[in-house]
Amino acid sequence: MGFKEILFNLPEVKGPVEKKLPFNTKLKWTLIILIAFFILIKIPLYGLASNSLQRFEYLAIIMGTDFGSVISLGIGPIVMASIILQLLVGAKLINIDLRDVEGKKYFQGLQKVIAVFFCFFEATIYVVMRGLEAQPGMQLLLISQLILGGILIIFMDEVISKWGFGSGVSLFIAAGVGLQLFTATFGFIGPQNTISAIGKLWVFFSSIAAADTINATAAAAAIIATVIIFLVVVYAQSIKVEIPLSFDRLRGFAMKWPLSFFYTSNIPVILTAALLANIQLAATLVENAIGHPTFLGGFSNGAPISGLAAFLSSPAILDSIIRGGFTNVMIMQSFVYMLFMIGGSILFAVFWVKTSGMDAGNVANQILSSGLQIPGFRKDPRVLESILNRYIMPLTVMGGAAVGLLAASADLMGALVRGTGLLLAVMIVYKLYEEIAQQHAYDMHPALRKMIAE
Repeated sequence: MGFKEILFNLPEVKGPVEKKLPFNTKLKWTLIILIAFFILIKIPLYGLASNSLQRFEYLAIIMGTDFGSVISLGIGPIVMASIILQLLVGAKLINIDLRDVEGKKYFQGLQKVIAVFFCFFEATIYVVMRGLEAQPGMQLLLISQLILGGILIIFMDEVISKWGFGSGVSLFIAAGVGLQLFTATFGFIGPQNTISAIGKLWVFFSSIAAADTINATAAAAAIIATVIIFLVVVYAQSIKVEIPLSFDRLRGFAMKWPLSFFYTSNIPVILTAALLANIQLAATLVENAIGHPTFLGGFSNGAPISGLAAFLSSPAILDSIIRGGFTNVMIMQSFVYMLFMIGGSILFAVFWVKTSGMDAGNVANQILSSGLQIPGFRKDPRVLESILNRYIMPLTVMGGAAVGLLAASADLMGALVRGTGLLLAVMIVYKLYEEIAQQHAYDMHPALRKMIAE
């Protein structure tokens, strides 16, 4: 049996027979997987030593998980496999025709194999380098639990992709951030499982009752910052440039091709945040392995205090000003952090457009292959590409800069959750809302269902 035959016969979640699933079926499976995710995230790893898991907080947001649980790997293996394969295909290093059914199946099989490989690789690295330190004699058991949790996430993502709304990757990120946001706002269980006002809302009311203006102001500032970022992201999501198009064979029929302000969506900030998280992770693992800090950074109670990791961390400027702890060093940290987030997001946005088939040339070919053209212009891919170039690259740069700025601003303003996580959650939920609304409209109108089926 050849390699392709193996990929075509990998274990998988069987897809639905229907071309379009009913709204209730999609909602049912989405809720089932969501409940399973929340259950798994609360199951601790057996054999885990006393670890400082706070140092993984930033990485946990990006990976849609909670370190110390059986699904500590989160979506990490899936994301790494997807990014690597997308770049290889986009750069034509691997020739896969994604328009062909067999090509899509080959791509999905290859992605699953790479994701499973990363489950083994990441689980081993975490345990061997003591990122998740095992109790004596428990290393192999700990690695096995991490691998099993990673594979479970792969199949749960597949269930959502085939039977639910959106993708499992997006759902798990949004669920993880949503849980953190709820806890940060309404949490009332302290570190020792005691009843304590740890949520910012309860801190605000208890501080007002105790006439503690500093804590009340700090809590109110965190809540207001979160609301402001939320509203700005929702507004920016709705900004689009619409290219008027007409059908070359059907006179009188026209449509608009939308180009979003966030043209590359949340990909740039995910990659930039993942790079930052991996720098912190590498610094932590190296420090654990050799027993002392390096130029990558040193940590105390999970927080970076020296090296590159400290300079690329975000100080809570607003909270420090309110509490009187603001220092000049924070200005330099804030500048470096914001510059890195904006510059990194622009760089990754441009890189993603060039390698993932979202550039003007590919979009022009996509439009023309759909039988569309811009009214008043010659039906030539070079003409259409030159027109699209006026919009796509500026939107790529501005959208990348905007998501980087918003994520950095949320961190510096001290939002209830990390800025990157908040940004991702809002953008994911907005896309999910659009898909649910579209599915609901499809179910409500039989004529629309018949037209799509045909």
